[in-house]
Amino acid sequence: MTGTPIAPDDRARLDQVFMQVVLDVQAQAQQTAPAQAGGVAAMFHKETVGDALQGCAMLIAGWNQGRIDDAGLSRTTKALRALELPELATRVEKLRQIAEG
Repeated sequence: MTGTPIAPDDRARLDQVFMQVVLDVQAQAQQTAPAQAGGVAAMFHKETVGDALQGCAMLIAGWNQGRIDDAGLSRTTKALRALELPELATRVEKLRQIAEG
């Protein structure tokens, strides 16, 4: 339960931006396809998409508690990179600085 704290005023002001990023991550992760054909590739792809979605859930839970959840951030970015979505991973990493500017 560690993370970057978000002041209540910042949370209220930035809620729409935060949720837009998280919902975009969820949608794009779910639209990806396995890099290779076959059952094993499909299994790993499904697991990686699940990791991205779980990370998003952790981010939302942390946000509701007034923080950017470090574990959720890490899980989400790792999964997005594995899904070959590095730009989206960078966007998620920037959530840590959301209250700074």
